[in-house]
Amino acid sequence: MRILMVCHGNICRSPLAKALMIVKLKEYNITGVEVDSAGVSAQHAGEPPDARTIKNARSHGIDVSLHRARQFRSSDFEKFDNIYVMDSANYADIALVADHDGQMKNVTLFLEAAHPGSHASVPDPWYGDEEGFEHVYKILDKGCTALAKKLKDSLL
Repeated sequence: MRILMVCHGNICRSPLAKALMIVKLKEYNITGVEVDSAGVSAQHAGEPPDARTIKNARSHGIDVSLHRARQFRSSDFEKFDNIYVMDSANYADIALVADHDGQMKNVTLFLEAAHPGSHASVPDPWYGDEEGFEHVYKILDKGCTALAKKLKDSLL
């Protein structure tokens, strides 16, 4: 199974979601799952995560400093089984890349996947202060825990 986390620039939410999902997969002894992240924009391609993301992740024992941003590609629809976008704008941007409606069948709002019916977005902390990054960490941590539990249950 392959999972892709997607946000706007791939320097805040999605690299942290990827790192947290990898941690949760290990905690739940789930193997055979590849996790990656991408951004809908090429604006930060090749760049490391935002310094505030790196600092926040480190405060929780996670190192995301080696991550390099990349832009979502149309080939990602075929490569990944589940594509989790952080907000409705990311969903709309990915829909513009899709060649046909069938490609969108595996694209879900991250929080909708973790908490069905919520229709909620993960806020973009880039525009705020360090408290916003901690808030997003907590949201992503809970969401990745819920996704890992569902994945574990589906494997039983």
